[in-house]
Amino acid sequence: MRAWIDGHFLDNSAAPAVSIHDHGLVVGDGVFETLKVIEDQPFALALHLDRLERSASGLGLPPLDRAFITKGVEAVLGAEPTAYGRLRITVTGGPAPFGSGRAEVEPTVIVGLEDTEPTPVETKVVSVPWRRNERGATTGLKTTSYAENVIALAEAHRHGASEAIFANTIGDLCEGTGSNVFYVLDDVLKTPKLSSGPLAGITRALVLEWFGAEEADEPLAEVEECATEVFLTSSLRDVQAVTQWGERTLPRGPVTQAAQEAWRKNEPSLLGL
Repeated sequence: MRAWIDGHFLDNSAAPAVSIHDHGLVVGDGVFETLKVIEDQPFALALHLDRLERSASGLGLPPLDRAFITKGVEAVLGAEPTAYGRLRITVTGGPAPFGSGRAEVEPTVIVGLEDTEPTPVETKVVSVPWRRNERGATTGLKTTSYAENVIALAEAHRHGASEAIFANTIGDLCEGTGSNVFYVLDDVLKTPKLSSGPLAGITRALVLEWFGAEEADEPLAEVEECATEVFLTSSLRDVQAVTQWGERTLPRGPVTQAAQEAWRKNEPSLLGL
């Protein structure tokens, strides 16, 4: 693990220090981005920083110092070689009195990098009973308030799955805890509209650009029961085939394989950017 907090690089012998009053810790008042690193090169860093700025603005945080954050990214990337890693950028509301009210302080900025392994090309998912609120105050923002995802993902793991799939409040397919969902229904590749409540995933947007799909609203139950192919997208999963949804087995079919191939072909263009 390599970490950089508010301009200070911490080596492995140093204990990271964040105030016990930090609003990110106290009430989950923060935003973040996660992206992969391949051979010391971050993937689509500029696109992730764009979304970090949108999330911070939506949460009411002060304008981000993009150059300062980039300095932190460069510090952790330059510490030691990374063959494949997970880079995490977190910005919180900074120290404040206990409670929901913010103080007029500079935000806390944390950049961390840890080694990891590429995800498998296929996986199992399960649906969970909890609903995403497509009209909530933080809908579409990548915030640090992830308790709902922790609960859902733990439920998925109890069923031997790597991802939990949510419907929104009206029962339409929304997203996974950390992924967007694509599916083939009536021979058409589709993915939920952003108005259905999913996060505007970086990988989702790139798949739409590089491969295409129809954005549509469909009941989760119909997708789960009738889709002929399903795949997930995220910054660490890339394009990952779903070969089991609950008790139902699915193929890694031709549409999924073509999307994975389109991803492999185009991915190098955004390494280091």
